[in-house]
Amino acid sequence: MKLISSLLAAAALSVASFVVPAIAQDKGTVGISMPTKTSTRWISDGETMEKLFKESGYTPDLQFADDDIPNQLAQIENMVTKGAKVLVIAAIDGTTLSDILQKAHDAGVKVIAYDRLIRDSGNVDYYATFDNFQVGVLQATSLVQGLKLDSATEPKNIELFGGSPDDNNAFFFYDGAMSVLQPLIDAKKLVVKSGQMGMDQVGTLRWDGAVAQARMENLLSSTYTDARVDGVLSPYDGLSIGIISALKGVGYGSGDMPMPIVTGQDAELPSVKSILAGEQYSSVFKDTRELAKVAVNMTEAIIAGKEPEINDTKTYDNGVKVVPSYLLKPVSVDKTNVKEVLVGAGYYTEDQINN
Repeated sequence: MKLISSLLAAAALSVASFVVPAIAQDKGTVGISMPTKTSTRWISDGETMEKLFKESGYTPDLQFADDDIPNQLAQIENMVTKGAKVLVIAAIDGTTLSDILQKAHDAGVKVIAYDRLIRDSGNVDYYATFDNFQVGVLQATSLVQGLKLDSATEPKNIELFGGSPDDNNAFFFYDGAMSVLQPLIDAKKLVVKSGQMGMDQVGTLRWDGAVAQARMENLLSSTYTDARVDGVLSPYDGLSIGIISALKGVGYGSGDMPMPIVTGQDAELPSVKSILAGEQYSSVFKDTRELAKVAVNMTEAIIAGKEPEINDTKTYDNGVKVVPSYLLKPVSVDKTNVKEVLVGAGYYTEDQINN
């Protein structure tokens, strides 16, 4: 009996020692606040981070705010209440989070702004994003190349679309694009025939494709009844699809009316198919899987009491502080390289693009 008791005790001790490390692997909760599910891009970002955090031993709390600011605020407050150690936030409106971030700070919670800069708060610890000015440069460069401006003998008519004015990135995209386009406008090689320029006139609230489509329809009826629009600067694929619908509605892309050069961003699948079909001209690919990894690596360092890796300490002033940032490089894609880049990176399969 003594032998049996000893064996049972040893077995129990062995089981206990086996269980303890499994419990210790839970590194705590990380809140992930994404703005919406209306863009496949945000769904992918959220799910990628959720997977990576789980694999790293964290309990991710992933929430989508459905483009509703009060909803996002309530979700973040709930994450803080439930004891999240770090918040990864892609804000709907980067100017509305100051109060809840103060609560997070008071509770010892660190904050990573994800792809969209959170403004007007000193409680934003880090920023993970792409080089957003360069995104705009790539879009404008693609537009100019598509217009074959180097060999053009007459000015080309273009129209400008901006992103959502409550998204800080939209201004970087626009400014980057205008760094390329403004000198050509000044030289009268490009003409914005409607005269609509500046984010106060060309911004598209909530990045809404239907709003972009309606504006393009108005531009066509008001400005282009007796002229041709040659190109459209679009900062996002969801807007590009709406813009192209408006253009096709008046006959562009058929007969003797070739489709204008239309740019985009995010390499969303409908736009990739549109590029291959010869409708949308280009997009800017941002490998959000890599951005998700940056956010996870930042979180790991923060919780370990280390400084996360950053590569920019000058660009992103949120109105209160310059937020230490890690910037990834975007890549321009068009019909000549879209398959090579996207399938080559494993972002899409050949079947997804072709079907």
